[in-house]
Amino acid sequence: MTIDLHGLEEAEWLNEPPFWQRTPAGLVLETGERTDFWRGTYYGFDHRDGHFLGASVTDDFCATVTFEADYSVLYDQAGLMLRRDDETWVKAGIELTDGAAHFSVVVTRGGRSDWSAVRVPAVAGPQSIRLTRVRDAVLVHFLAAPGQWRFLRLADFSTDGALRVGPMACSPQRAGLKVRFLSFVLTPPAADPLHDPAGEGGVTA
Repeated sequence: MTIDLHGLEEAEWLNEPPFWQRTPAGLVLETGERTDFWRGTYYGFDHRDGHFLGASVTDDFCATVTFEADYSVLYDQAGLMLRRDDETWVKAGIELTDGAAHFSVVVTRGGRSDWSAVRVPAVAGPQSIRLTRVRDAVLVHFLAAPGQWRFLRLADFSTDGALRVGPMACSPQRAGLKVRFLSFVLTPPAADPLHDPAGEGGVTA
């Protein structure tokens, strides 16, 4: 299998991980010690040291990533991030909490984070998640089965300025989470990204 990272040719690291490489099997990385992105809410801590490989984006877009990781410790996570700056960003992916994997979304606006999650009964093999930016909103979907994109979150993302989007990984309780990103694709959004995220003419959730 050859890695497909269309759109990441000019991407830049925010907090480059201690180990990463591009191989025929994917973009492989291992996280640093106690890394995360979170601002304030509930826990009272402020983390800005997670790993993010961001490609520049403008206007509306759809970003899709497929990835897998060796989740084993509380809050191990991998997926996608859309970022303006330390005050305004979204991360979405698989996160381990309470002993189970969850499709997880954190939205940070004005330097304060919120968190929503949906438990996944069993995670086996690669998972895919999608962020779609349309005007002042971000839509999040996850791939439940081939061709079946399930709606997870619609969040306000009214912001100006340069944006970056791309793979993200964190391990707030340890170092050494191993993650492999199999693909990253940037496309224009579907005509109806809320109800027809795959652009196939029918509701997929």
